[in-house]
Amino acid sequence: MTDKQIRRVVILGGGSSGWMTAAALAKSLQRDCQITLVESEEIGTIGVGEATIPPIKLFNQMLGLDENEFLRRTKGSLKLGIRFANWGQQGHEYFHPFGTYGRPFDLVGVQHHWQRAHAAGRAQHLDEYCMAWAAAKQGRFAPPVADPRNVLSTHDYAYHFDAGLYARYLREYSEARGVRRVEGKVATVQQHASTGFVESLTMESGEVIAGELFIDCSGMRAVLIEGTLRTGYEHWSHWLPCDRALAVPCETGSFNPYTLSTAHTAGWQWRIPLQHRTGNGHVYSSAFMGDDEAAQILLNNLDGKALAEPRLIKFATGRRRQCWNKNVIAIGLSSGFLEPLESTSLHLVQAGISKLLAYFPDRDFDPLVTQEFNRVAATEVERIRDFIILHYKLTTRADSPMWRHCAQMAVPDTLQYKIDHFKRYGRLIPSDMDLFGNASWLAVHMGQGNWPERNDPLIDYREVNGAEYLEKLRGAMANAALELPGHRAYIERHCKAA
Repeated sequence: MTDKQIRRVVILGGGSSGWMTAAALAKSLQRDCQITLVESEEIGTIGVGEATIPPIKLFNQMLGLDENEFLRRTKGSLKLGIRFANWGQQGHEYFHPFGTYGRPFDLVGVQHHWQRAHAAGRAQHLDEYCMAWAAAKQGRFAPPVADPRNVLSTHDYAYHFDAGLYARYLREYSEARGVRRVEGKVATVQQHASTGFVESLTMESGEVIAGELFIDCSGMRAVLIEGTLRTGYEHWSHWLPCDRALAVPCETGSFNPYTLSTAHTAGWQWRIPLQHRTGNGHVYSSAFMGDDEAAQILLNNLDGKALAEPRLIKFATGRRRQCWNKNVIAIGLSSGFLEPLESTSLHLVQAGISKLLAYFPDRDFDPLVTQEFNRVAATEVERIRDFIILHYKLTTRADSPMWRHCAQMAVPDTLQYKIDHFKRYGRLIPSDMDLFGNASWLAVHMGQGNWPERNDPLIDYREVNGAEYLEKLRGAMANAALELPGHRAYIERHCKAA
């Protein structure tokens, strides 16, 4: 039987995506394969992916990382969800929780009982019925418990951390498991004369690095997937108008266990608390706002003294037409870009790595495998795209040209179908490979004013006092939150950075 095993994998680019890929491959390819990572300290990385969503825990667990050690090494903090301000309308806020709203207590969903009780003046804001917000608004945190009878089992969490420190941590992990790192810049890329497959990279130093499988983690430069293979790009700016971001760290202010997203006149601002600083950024549309005005808005809305000058990042929202082309697989920003509104940047890296392992090739590079990888990759990112567009489309703000444009724009049919269903009956319609579950969609629909026109008809047949149950649930969550340690106290006790 002919040996078709891949024995040389080359990763172009470091940063979070490169070293996450290297670490996962080093853990998974335990013998007979040399993994080489090429990066240049001069080029640097984007480095603003500091907020995450719960699946990052599974990635770290797969590597065997200790959670507290990881948080110490990355100066991280905990995250129970995202607080959105001024999105649906100015002066209005809502919370996107990690976890669920309440617990199922009837054949009809919790949200339908809440809608009926709220219309009758017998229920408070929807946020008050999720454990994540009960803890977050008090600045408290503890991991969920295993007992499903306890309301403390109904929330989930993710992390905030320094992406540069995470990459450094994973570099140590990878090199300890045999990954070879090459410092320097690529001068030329060699391709097979007839197939066009990438065969090797020639460094400016003259060193030639050959491989059979190449992973492009070169960020927005997309050196291999686009610069060499000319794969093509599908733009989504007609749905997501923001194309620039300014990022700046500041001194630590309030230390809340959540990300804050505040909408401004032509975009939005993130706030991410870490142990040693707060990460801030202003994502905006250059068609509706200049760079100087955007920088001033960012600096005027910091919690503490800026620790650097704002750094400008230009991007084009969309995806590569193929994430896997010939023997090159794009992971991270080389595969496309979605603004970090729902903290999905590092998750898309993680998803790319998961698909790489699930469809790991041999030297035949069967087109059937490549086709399925690309189908799944495209579907996954389009589902996330729709969820992000939802935030823009559901705005009722009319105070600036950008928000008026967003409210009036046509959206993908896949998203409009979901909006229409929820508007009619409050029903949440899942799609194949949705990353975000029902609670996430419910948070944005209700938080931004897409209120159902009527109840689920089934509720009229039920003999359940939903309002009474919801009030007991709210009280139990509020009381449970008061028993939790403060976010800072939890960090101090378990994972304080040196």
